[in-house]
Amino acid sequence: MAGYRKLGRTSSQRKALLRNQVTNLLYHGKIVTTEAKAKEIRRIAEHMIALAVREKDNYETVTVKAKVAQKDKEGKRVKEVVDGKKVTVFDIVDKEIKKEAPSRLHARRQMNKMLYGIKEVPTATAGRKKGTKTIDIASKLFDEIAPKYADRKGGYTRIIKIGPRKGDAAMEVVIELV
Repeated sequence: MAGYRKLGRTSSQRKALLRNQVTNLLYHGKIVTTEAKAKEIRRIAEHMIALAVREKDNYETVTVKAKVAQKDKEGKRVKEVVDGKKVTVFDIVDKEIKKEAPSRLHARRQMNKMLYGIKEVPTATAGRKKGTKTIDIASKLFDEIAPKYADRKGGYTRIIKIGPRKGDAAMEVVIELV
C-alpha cells in the first residue's frame, strides 16, 4: 500500500499540483479543493509550518556597512566626473541584516524546495514588469505564520466539507490555516 494518494496523476504532475496548492494555501490562508487533495496538502503544509515554528527565533541581527548610490530630488543617481569618466557617487550607510543559524538556513532551503515563488502584480499596471514584487513564502512562514502558532503543538490546518461538486460529485472542502 502506498504512503500517499496518487490523485490520478504522474509523479511530476502530482508534485507540481501539491507544490502549487500548498504555496497558495500559505499565501492566501485558505483554498477550496477536493477532499483527497486537501488531505495530502495538509501533510505538507503542517510540515512546513512545524519547520518554521521550530526555527523562527534562530537568527541574530548584525549591523554591516553598505554602499548606497546618492540620488537627487528626481530619484536619479548623482554622477561626478573623475579622470574624464562619469562615476556614480556612493554613500556608506549602516544596515541591519538577519544572520541565520545553519539549522534555520537548512529549514529555509527545505521550504524553498517545496514552495513556489509568488509574483505580486499591482492591478494598475497589470501585465507589466514595473511594480511587480516577488514574495518569499519562506520568509512569510518565519515572520508571520510561525509566531501565530508558536504555542501550538500541531494541528495548524482545518478541513471543512462544503458539499459535492456539481460536475463530477467529488466532495469539495475548504482547507484553511487555523
